Amino acid sequence: MKSVRPKKFLGQHFLTHLPTAQAIADTVDACPDIPVLEVGPGMGVMTQYLVTKDRELKVVEIDFESVAYLREHFPSLENQIIEDDFLKMHLEHTFEGRPFVLTGNYPYNISSQIFFKMLDYRNLIPCCTGMIQKEVAERLAASPGCKAYGILSVLVQLYYKVDYLFTVEPGVFNPPPKVRSAVVRMTRNEVEHPGCDEDLLRRVVKTTFNQRRKMMRGSIKPLLAELDQRCKGAAPNHTEFLAQPLLTRRPEQLSVAEFIDLTNLVAQHYEGSLS
Repeated sequence: MKSVRPKKFLGQHFLTHLPTAQAIADTVDACPDIPVLEVGPGMGVMTQYLVTKDRELKVVEIDFESVAYLREHFPSLENQIIEDDFLKMHLEHTFEGRPFVLTGNYPYNISSQIFFKMLDYRNLIPCCTGMIQKEVAERLAASPGCKAYGILSVLVQLYYKVDYLFTVEPGVFNPPPKVRSAVVRMTRNEVEHPGCDEDLLRRVVKTTFNQRRKMMRGSIKPLLAELDQRCKGAAPNHTEFLAQPLLTRRPEQLSVAEFIDLTNLVAQHYEGSLS
Protein backbone atom coordinates (compact mmCIF):
# COMPACT_ATOMS: atom_id res chain seq x y z
CA MET A 1 0.00 0.00 0.00
CA LYS A 2 1.25 3.47 -0.88
CA SER A 3 1.58 6.21 1.70
CA VAL A 4 -1.53 7.76 3.22
CA ARG A 5 -2.73 11.16 2.09
CA PRO A 6 -2.99 13.59 5.05
CA LYS A 7 -6.57 14.69 5.65
CA LYS A 8 -7.11 18.28 6.70
CA PHE A 9 -10.47 17.60 8.35
CA LEU A 10 -8.75 15.14 10.71
CA GLY A 11 -6.01 17.63 11.57
CA GLN A 12 -3.37 15.26 10.18
CA HIS A 13 0.24 16.46 9.89
CA PHE A 14 2.40 13.38 9.46
CA LEU A 15 5.80 13.54 11.15
CA THR A 16 8.55 12.58 8.69
CA HIS A 17 11.75 13.23 10.67
CA LEU A 18 12.85 9.93 12.20
CA PRO A 19 15.11 11.30 14.99
CA THR A 20 12.22 13.43 16.22
CA ALA A 21 9.85 10.46 16.08
CA GLN A 22 12.28 8.38 18.11
CA ALA A 23 12.76 11.17 20.66
CA ILE A 24 8.99 11.40 21.18
CA ALA A 25 8.66 7.63 21.46
CA ASP A 26 11.40 7.61 24.09
CA THR A 27 9.36 9.92 26.33
CA VAL A 28 7.26 6.92 27.44
CA ASP A 29 10.35 5.52 29.19
CA ALA A 30 9.64 7.94 32.05
CA CYS A 31 6.83 5.61 33.13
CA PRO A 32 8.12 2.04 32.59
CA ASP A 33 6.54 -1.38 32.96
CA ILE A 34 2.97 -0.47 32.01
CA PRO A 35 1.18 -0.62 28.62
CA VAL A 36 1.26 2.19 26.08
CA LEU A 37 -1.63 3.59 24.03
CA GLU A 38 -0.63 5.64 20.99
CA VAL A 39 -3.25 8.04 19.63
CA GLY A 40 -3.25 8.88 15.92
CA PRO A 41 -0.29 6.79 14.73
CA GLY A 42 -0.89 7.67 11.07
CA MET A 43 1.71 5.73 9.08
CA GLY A 44 3.51 4.52 12.19
CA VAL A 45 6.51 6.82 12.28
CA MET A 46 6.44 6.74 16.11
CA THR A 47 4.98 3.24 16.25
CA GLN A 48 8.11 1.73 14.69
CA TYR A 49 10.07 2.83 17.77
CA LEU A 50 7.37 2.03 20.32
CA VAL A 51 7.17 -1.61 19.15
CA THR A 52 10.85 -2.10 20.05
CA LYS A 53 10.32 -1.23 23.73
CA ASP A 54 9.10 -4.61 24.95
CA ARG A 55 5.91 -3.00 26.25
CA GLU A 56 2.32 -3.96 25.59
CA LEU A 57 1.27 -1.52 22.87
CA LYS A 58 -2.06 -0.59 21.34
CA VAL A 59 -2.75 2.15 18.82
CA VAL A 60 -6.02 3.94 18.13
CA GLU A 61 -6.64 5.47 14.72
CA ILE A 62 -9.84 6.94 13.27
CA ASP A 63 -8.64 7.14 9.64
CA PHE A 64 -9.46 3.95 7.73
CA GLU A 65 -6.61 4.50 5.25
CA SER A 66 -4.09 4.77 8.08
CA VAL A 67 -5.56 1.67 9.72
CA ALA A 68 -5.08 -0.30 6.49
CA TYR A 69 -1.50 0.99 6.19
CA LEU A 70 -0.70 0.02 9.79
CA ARG A 71 -2.13 -3.48 9.36
CA GLU A 72 0.02 -4.00 6.28
CA HIS A 73 3.25 -2.62 7.73
CA PHE A 74 2.91 -3.75 11.36
CA PRO A 75 1.50 -7.29 11.19
CA SER A 76 2.59 -7.95 14.78
CA LEU A 77 0.05 -5.32 15.87
CA GLU A 78 -2.85 -6.86 13.96
CA ASN A 79 -4.94 -7.36 17.10
CA GLN A 80 -3.71 -4.21 18.81
CA ILE A 81 -4.91 -1.68 16.23
CA ILE A 82 -8.14 -0.02 17.36
CA GLU A 83 -10.13 1.70 14.62
CA ASP A 84 -12.10 4.23 16.62
CA ASP A 85 -12.52 7.84 17.69
CA PHE A 86 -10.34 8.25 20.77
CA LEU A 87 -12.62 10.93 22.21
CA LYS A 88 -15.54 8.47 22.25
CA MET A 89 -13.67 5.49 23.69
CA HIS A 90 -14.28 3.96 27.12
CA LEU A 91 -10.66 3.85 28.20
CA GLU A 92 -11.26 1.58 31.17
CA HIS A 93 -11.67 -1.27 28.67
CA THR A 94 -8.47 -0.58 26.70
CA PHE A 95 -6.15 -2.62 28.92
CA GLU A 96 -8.75 -4.39 31.08
CA GLY A 97 -8.71 -1.63 33.67
CA ARG A 98 -4.90 -1.47 34.00
CA PRO A 99 -3.06 1.89 34.00
CA PHE A 100 -1.27 2.89 30.80
CA VAL A 101 0.85 5.63 29.25
CA LEU A 102 -0.91 7.83 26.71
CA THR A 103 1.24 9.13 23.85
CA GLY A 104 1.08 10.31 20.27
CA ASN A 105 1.57 12.99 17.66
CA TYR A 106 -1.85 14.31 18.58
CA PRO A 107 -4.22 15.72 15.94
CA TYR A 108 -3.93 19.47 16.37
CA ASN A 109 -7.66 20.10 16.04
CA ILE A 110 -8.53 18.02 19.13
CA SER A 111 -5.44 18.23 21.34
CA SER A 112 -7.16 20.16 24.15
CA GLN A 113 -10.09 17.72 24.09
CA ILE A 114 -7.64 14.84 24.44
CA PHE A 115 -6.23 16.34 27.62
CA PHE A 116 -9.66 16.97 29.12
CA LYS A 117 -10.42 13.30 28.46
CA MET A 118 -7.12 12.40 30.11
CA LEU A 119 -8.32 14.26 33.21
CA ASP A 120 -11.52 12.22 33.26
CA TYR A 121 -9.39 9.04 33.25
CA ARG A 122 -6.53 10.39 35.38
CA ASN A 123 -6.51 7.35 37.67
CA LEU A 124 -5.76 5.15 34.64
CA ILE A 125 -3.19 7.47 33.04
CA PRO A 126 -0.17 8.10 35.30
CA CYS A 127 1.79 9.57 32.41
CA CYS A 128 0.88 11.31 29.16
CA THR A 129 3.44 12.38 26.58
CA GLY A 130 3.39 13.55 23.00
CA MET A 131 3.50 16.35 20.46
CA ILE A 132 1.02 19.21 20.18
CA GLN A 133 0.94 22.81 18.99
CA LYS A 134 3.58 24.90 20.76
CA GLU A 135 0.87 27.29 21.91
CA VAL A 136 -1.05 24.50 23.64
CA ALA A 137 2.16 23.13 25.19
CA GLU A 138 2.93 26.57 26.59
CA ARG A 139 -0.57 26.78 28.07
CA LEU A 140 -0.18 23.37 29.70
CA ALA A 141 3.12 24.31 31.33
CA ALA A 142 2.40 27.98 32.11
CA SER A 143 2.77 29.42 35.60
CA PRO A 144 0.46 32.01 37.20
CA GLY A 145 1.14 35.47 35.85
CA CYS A 146 2.10 34.23 32.37
CA LYS A 147 0.06 35.26 29.35
CA ALA A 148 -0.34 31.57 28.39
CA TYR A 149 -1.77 30.62 31.81
CA GLY A 150 -5.43 29.68 31.51
CA ILE A 151 -8.14 27.06 31.86
CA LEU A 152 -6.01 24.17 30.59
CA SER A 153 -3.09 25.18 32.82
CA VAL A 154 -5.14 25.15 36.02
CA LEU A 155 -7.17 22.01 35.38
CA VAL A 156 -4.25 19.89 34.15
CA GLN A 157 -1.74 21.11 36.75
CA LEU A 158 -4.23 20.23 39.48
CA TYR A 159 -3.46 16.55 38.81
CA TYR A 160 -0.27 16.47 36.70
CA LYS A 161 3.27 17.83 36.74
CA VAL A 162 3.85 19.26 33.27
CA ASP A 163 7.27 19.32 31.58
CA TYR A 164 7.83 21.18 28.30
CA LEU A 165 10.50 18.98 26.71
CA PHE A 166 11.45 20.44 23.32
CA THR A 167 10.23 22.44 20.34
CA VAL A 168 9.66 20.97 16.87
CA GLU A 169 9.81 23.04 13.67
CA PRO A 170 7.14 22.85 10.91
CA GLY A 171 9.54 21.48 8.28
CA VAL A 172 9.57 17.96 9.73
CA PHE A 173 5.89 17.36 8.87
CA ASN A 174 3.86 16.55 5.78
CA PRO A 175 2.13 18.89 5.24
CA PRO A 176 4.02 21.46 7.32
CA PRO A 177 1.66 23.06 9.85
CA LYS A 178 1.44 26.84 10.04
CA VAL A 179 2.57 26.76 13.67
CA ARG A 180 5.50 25.35 15.63
CA SER A 181 5.01 22.22 17.70
CA ALA A 182 6.31 21.01 21.03
CA VAL A 183 6.68 17.80 22.98
CA VAL A 184 5.43 17.61 26.56
CA ARG A 185 5.32 15.10 29.38
CA MET A 186 2.62 15.10 32.05
CA THR A 187 3.21 12.98 35.14
CA ARG A 188 0.46 12.28 37.65
CA ASN A 189 0.95 13.90 41.03
CA GLU A 190 -0.36 12.59 44.35
CA VAL A 191 -3.60 14.62 44.41
CA GLU A 192 -6.59 12.28 44.62
CA HIS A 193 -9.20 14.93 45.38
CA PRO A 194 -8.82 18.70 44.96
CA GLY A 195 -10.26 19.55 48.37
CA CYS A 196 -13.31 21.23 46.88
CA ASP A 197 -16.30 20.45 44.68
CA GLU A 198 -14.57 19.52 41.41
CA ASP A 199 -17.49 20.40 39.13
CA LEU A 200 -17.78 23.80 40.78
CA LEU A 201 -14.01 24.30 40.45
CA ARG A 202 -14.22 23.72 36.70
CA ARG A 203 -17.05 26.23 36.45
CA VAL A 204 -15.17 28.82 38.49
CA VAL A 205 -12.05 28.40 36.33
CA LYS A 206 -13.88 28.43 32.98
CA THR A 207 -16.18 31.33 33.87
CA THR A 208 -13.44 33.61 35.16
CA PHE A 209 -11.00 32.91 32.31
CA ASN A 210 -13.74 33.69 29.79
CA GLN A 211 -13.17 37.30 30.86
CA ARG A 212 -9.52 36.99 31.81
CA ARG A 213 -8.69 40.71 31.59
CA LYS A 214 -11.28 41.63 34.20
CA MET A 215 -10.71 41.52 37.93
CA MET A 216 -12.07 38.34 39.48
CA ARG A 217 -14.92 40.22 41.14
CA GLY A 218 -16.18 41.08 37.66
CA SER A 219 -15.35 37.87 35.80
CA ILE A 220 -17.04 35.65 38.40
CA LYS A 221 -20.39 37.47 38.23
CA PRO A 222 -21.86 35.30 35.41
CA LEU A 223 -21.38 32.24 37.64
CA LEU A 224 -22.97 34.00 40.61
CA ALA A 225 -25.94 34.97 38.43
CA GLU A 226 -26.30 31.34 37.32
CA LEU A 227 -26.14 30.06 40.91
CA ASP A 228 -28.62 32.72 42.05
CA GLN A 229 -31.17 31.17 39.69
CA ARG A 230 -30.82 27.85 41.52
CA CYS A 231 -31.45 29.27 44.98
CA LYS A 232 -34.45 27.84 46.84
CA GLY A 233 -35.29 31.25 48.25
CA ALA A 234 -33.67 34.66 48.05
CA ALA A 235 -30.12 34.65 46.71
CA PRO A 236 -27.40 35.69 49.16
CA ASN A 237 -26.13 39.24 49.17
CA HIS A 238 -22.85 39.35 47.24
CA THR A 239 -21.36 42.57 48.64
CA GLU A 240 -19.22 40.96 51.32
CA PHE A 241 -18.31 38.01 49.09
CA LEU A 242 -17.10 40.27 46.27
CA ALA A 243 -14.81 42.07 48.72
CA GLN A 244 -12.72 38.90 49.22
CA PRO A 245 -8.99 39.59 48.60
CA LEU A 246 -8.82 36.81 45.97
CA LEU A 247 -11.34 38.72 43.87
CA THR A 248 -9.16 41.83 43.62
CA ARG A 249 -6.84 40.09 41.13
CA ARG A 250 -7.15 38.77 37.58
CA PRO A 251 -7.71 35.06 36.85
CA GLU A 252 -4.23 34.63 35.37
CA GLN A 253 -2.72 35.72 38.70
CA LEU A 254 -4.30 32.95 40.80
CA SER A 255 -2.48 29.69 41.48
CA VAL A 256 -4.18 26.30 41.36
CA ALA A 257 -4.37 26.31 45.17
CA GLU A 258 -6.00 29.75 45.15
CA PHE A 259 -8.63 28.60 42.66
CA ILE A 260 -9.41 25.76 45.06
CA ASP A 261 -9.71 28.27 47.92
CA LEU A 262 -12.01 30.45 45.82
CA THR A 263 -14.19 27.48 44.91
CA ASN A 264 -14.64 26.70 48.59
CA LEU A 265 -15.55 30.34 49.25
CA VAL A 266 -18.23 30.15 46.54
CA ALA A 267 -19.57 26.92 48.04
CA GLN A 268 -19.69 28.48 51.52
CA HIS A 269 -21.38 31.60 50.13
CA TYR A 270 -24.25 29.48 48.79
CA GLU A 271 -24.27 26.86 51.56
CA GLY A 272 -27.83 25.67 52.17
CA SER A 273 -29.23 27.98 49.48
CA LEU A 274 -29.08 25.87 46.31
CA SER A 275 -31.86 23.56 45.21
